[in-house]
Amino acid sequence: MIRLRTVPDSWRRWDVTVRDLPPALLLALASVVPALHHHGTQLGDLPARPFDALTAVVVALECLPLAVRRRWPAVCLALVSLGFAIDQLRAYHTVAGSALAIALVSAGAHLERHRRTTVVLASAAYVSLAVALDRHGSAEGVTGFATFYLLMALAWGIGAWLRQSRAAEAERRRQVDLTARTAERTRIARELHDVVTHHVTAMVVQAEAARYLTAAPERLDTTLTAITDTGRRAITDLRHLLDLLNPDHGTGPRTPSVGELHALVEQTRQAGQPVEFTEEGTPAETTGGAEVAAYRVVQEALTNALKYAHGSRTTVHVRHGEGEITVEVSTDGSDPHATAPGGGGRGLAGLRERVGVLGGEFSAGQRAGDGFVVRATIPTGSPS
Repeated sequence: MIRLRTVPDSWRRWDVTVRDLPPALLLALASVVPALHHHGTQLGDLPARPFDALTAVVVALECLPLAVRRRWPAVCLALVSLGFAIDQLRAYHTVAGSALAIALVSAGAHLERHRRTTVVLASAAYVSLAVALDRHGSAEGVTGFATFYLLMALAWGIGAWLRQSRAAEAERRRQVDLTARTAERTRIARELHDVVTHHVTAMVVQAEAARYLTAAPERLDTTLTAITDTGRRAITDLRHLLDLLNPDHGTGPRTPSVGELHALVEQTRQAGQPVEFTEEGTPAETTGGAEVAAYRVVQEALTNALKYAHGSRTTVHVRHGEGEITVEVSTDGSDPHATAPGGGGRGLAGLRERVGVLGGEFSAGQRAGDGFVVRATIPTGSPS
């Protein structure tokens, strides 16, 4: 099975001229087989003439140019047409005459420039051949010559259709590739937003708190250590994301999971935010992107709590249910996006999109009474 796949792959690596040469040689050999003499195209219906030395030249002129039918389609069509004209005028009627249809299909499919000029010149050459055959005593008549012309036009049309189909497929693949690239850029931008916003917010809050701890060296040292640890985690996460942009990087990107929420909560606590964390149930073995989405929901909610409600009590509740993960993060105080300048909710919009892609539900808004709450229900794809 492996050998059958290897042979075609190695054959495709050969130059296109080398790959097109064998069919041309086979057609030439078929033309000199005695049993096939005078069984080719008979335009003009002139009395057949015995093969002579010129026949070999005609056969070569009709067949061998097929080797360059894709590389130089116009040259191929011109040479094959010349050979075909001699073939019909000399009344050899060789099998090689069928090369004209092949050359027309190839020209219609692969000729890039001067297509209309080629059609006009080919049509004029055909009219000249029809006139010459008629003067040699052809009984074909206008109907016969017109029918043959339409058949040759059909061959060109088939090639043109193949060309359009190939162009349409190339455009479709380009659009698919463009869509994939856009989706990947959007995903990376969303990851950068989540990572950078959370870590930088924590560092800013910790640095602000450090200003007031100069009289308490031990607490100041703890705060500065927390800032350093947060910075290191930010650098590590950024390196993982930048690896996604490196085509030579062979390993997969780092994807946080629900199991890392304890570290995330602890980091937020070090930044001075009182956080209560509870978790129910057991994570499913296979969750797809649900774990990453749940992690990002908690991360974005804690980031907003640090930015807009620093020092307010925050509660994080994660429940692993049957076939879904439920996340709820509530913060005491007023709606941060209604009171804080610059709170445009870009991160929340990204979360809504991320959860929606997984078929889940997402909401964020003012809590009944006082505070702000973020909720998400994310399908895991398999029951726990």
